Amino acid sequence: MNKDDDDVDIDKEEEDLDVDLSNPDALAKYKSSAEIANRVLKAVIKEVAPGRKILELCQFGDKLIVDETNQHKRVPDKGVAFPTSISVNNCAGHFSPLTGDETVIQEGDLVKIDLGVHIDGFIAVVAHTILAATSKEAPVTGPRADVICAAHFAAECALRMLKPGRKNTEITEMFQKVASTFHCNIVEGVLSHQLKRFVIDGNNVIISKASTDQKVEEFTFQENEVYAIDIVMSTGDGKPKESGAARTTIYKRAIDQNYNLKLKAARYVLNEINQHFPTFPFTIRALDEKRGRLGIVECLNHGLVHPYPVLYDKAGEFVAQFKYTALVLPNNTVKLSNHSLPYVSSQYSITDPGLQAILSSSTSNTPAPSATTKPKKKKTTGKNKKKKEAAAAAAAAAAATGSSSSSSSSSSSSESSSSSATSSAPSETNLVKMDTT
Repeated sequence: MNKDDDDVDIDKEEEDLDVDLSNPDALAKYKSSAEIANRVLKAVIKEVAPGRKILELCQFGDKLIVDETNQHKRVPDKGVAFPTSISVNNCAGHFSPLTGDETVIQEGDLVKIDLGVHIDGFIAVVAHTILAATSKEAPVTGPRADVICAAHFAAECALRMLKPGRKNTEITEMFQKVASTFHCNIVEGVLSHQLKRFVIDGNNVIISKASTDQKVEEFTFQENEVYAIDIVMSTGDGKPKESGAARTTIYKRAIDQNYNLKLKAARYVLNEINQHFPTFPFTIRALDEKRGRLGIVECLNHGLVHPYPVLYDKAGEFVAQFKYTALVLPNNTVKLSNHSLPYVSSQYSITDPGLQAILSSSTSNTPAPSATTKPKKKKTTGKNKKKKEAAAAAAAAAAATGSSSSSSSSSSSSESSSSSATSSAPSETNLVKMDTT
């Protein structure tokens, strides 16, 4: 792992610190957190292989976060903003087992890695889906490919829709269109929260799937806001449930609740939480596990902590997840993570004109020039005019059908994304793109 040499300054008068993106110090800390999160995720991905214990991978990820954030010696408060969790196949998320768990990665497993980092309370979260040790000679097809494509393109559309003046409900509607395109379902209950300093679950949220039982207040995105965009799709019904096979191990302090606990182990747990994890989610592994397993029960029973339960869709189904931190800056919206996608080919493709228009749009937040503004035009010769017309026609065709070049460029830039659903070539940098045949 590379040491981050650019420690960010801490304001001596924290109460005077403007903590949104208009403050350069805040912006630098968000980016520093994201750099660490991306390096840790990349390292964990390299370790994923058939036969590896999920427990060991989670421990590896959390240790890397601590080691990396400790390089910021001038920042007293830093570390894990969300514990490393690795959820396989039909497990929807939050699987971060305790000591003694023997669950291992199997050949061909669909693996979701989720983690978070903070520097001085400024958070970056990331989640990514890969396939364990699949051949790169040919793309993976079938339900795994369909659900990965659904989650990926929903995430790319959300990035392009996350602009000042647009509403959260517009993104929710888009999620449903993408899910339907790939014959998948949105996992219910997943929320994309606004991030603030020391707040991983802000009040402004994008709900992935609205229903009569689950609704959120409509709001308009503003400049200098930060969001954790979390996309979780399933080949099943998208209604995951808790299973006796996996216990909840990730919790978060309910800061507005207090209670005089009776058990000594519970008092130990609450004291550790208040001292080391007062605002961010934590895993029981970060405590003395024996006392932690016992004491967390009374804390939970009296509402002192919120659980992050391990949820499962039906056996045989597949769940894919992509999560990233997005900065809504005055000029553009920036995605703070970009990782290679698995080599897959879906039988479905995006043909909806509205979705194609979103995918071919820019992440720029700068308004188009006014109709009254008439920039000077250069004279165009007949030959040059024909060249420009041909280039424009080619660009339009690429946007409609998803060319290899547009797909490849989206791997290195958030400005473009093909509407395709097949990888262009078997290599580490492949992105998903659509079959047009």
